[in-house]
Amino acid sequence: MSDATTAPVPAVPDPADGTPRKPRVALLFGGRSGEHAISAATAAGVLGAIDRSKYDVVPVGITREGRWVVAEDSPERWQITGGRLPEVTDETGGEVVLSLTRGERTLRVLEPGAVPALLGEVDVVFPLLHGPYGEDGTIQGMLELADVRYVGAGVLASAVGMDKHFMKLVLAGHGLPVGPYTVIRPRDWERSPKVCAQTVETLGLPVFVKPARAGSSLGITRVDDLADLPAAVEAAREHDPKVIVEAAVHGREIECAVLGGRGGAAPRASLPGEIVVDHDTHAFYDFEAKYLDEAHVKLECPADLPEHLTEEIRRLAVRTFEAVGAEGLSRVDVFVTPDEQVVVNEINTMPGFTPYSMYPRMWEASGLSYPELVDELIQLALERRTGLR
Repeated sequence: MSDATTAPVPAVPDPADGTPRKPRVALLFGGRSGEHAISAATAAGVLGAIDRSKYDVVPVGITREGRWVVAEDSPERWQITGGRLPEVTDETGGEVVLSLTRGERTLRVLEPGAVPALLGEVDVVFPLLHGPYGEDGTIQGMLELADVRYVGAGVLASAVGMDKHFMKLVLAGHGLPVGPYTVIRPRDWERSPKVCAQTVETLGLPVFVKPARAGSSLGITRVDDLADLPAAVEAAREHDPKVIVEAAVHGREIECAVLGGRGGAAPRASLPGEIVVDHDTHAFYDFEAKYLDEAHVKLECPADLPEHLTEEIRRLAVRTFEAVGAEGLSRVDVFVTPDEQVVVNEINTMPGFTPYSMYPRMWEASGLSYPELVDELIQLALERRTGLR
């Protein structure tokens, strides 16, 4: 698989004098969502892996208020260490502005009382953003307006992948197997929590109550007793006014990484991986289990599965990727039931991407190293045009 990443990266003519230069990649991370720190940790991994002999790298952080700033080019600065969650702040650097003029694609730095400084033209943006205001099509739309190529899914696929409600509708519409669920909209909960509870009861217990448009397991509660439903809904509503409630699917949690094909080739799937959680310490794979408690979580790559199930999961992962119109990268999460049925849980169009995250680890197990994966994603973005495609 590594052959796809060995092709030389073509030089880009400098707009000032036409001399060739390396493609310039802006790493965009942080952001306004609750997954700010996870985004920064993802940037730490990419900063350490990207090939500086091929690319010029410009790290750009986004504060929790949405301000773009020049970020420190240091993987160590953005890692999660000792339980400390990294954060982009106003003190990180000068404010960065991306030109929205078609064909310009320039970054400028604004300092109070100073003439704007030119960071240069950007050839591709790597939006290492998770959750709302980054993974949901908003940043992708802005980059389309700016005529800047970027890594990952486009506007519609990003929006569908972020909203678990519409994601399930699209997947079911393509004949993919999804589990039972119901949606609690803001007005429904505010007008009649009792009716919402009655609908949830038809799913059977336990259920998982989730924000419809959040990730990293933020705001998710397992409910074994309907009396606990109101508190679970309110916990989810802290992250999103729209809530989705999913019936528990009894089975193994399996994940599969999908990578878009270059030159019009079909996307391909990695070997699947499995999350094994110590249920004495975590009821499910929650935020703490994902990022802060490695001692009680095992990530097994490849998953111990019979060959026919491995191939079925890979096939469904690619079908899911294509159903939402994803590009670049996605992680597809499924359940495998005791009778070997595969149920698609969700697709993540910008999955966790630290070197220790499941997405890169599955590709590592499939023969594609983390630096090679970063390189291939950038090359995919460079060859893809903006606009309708």
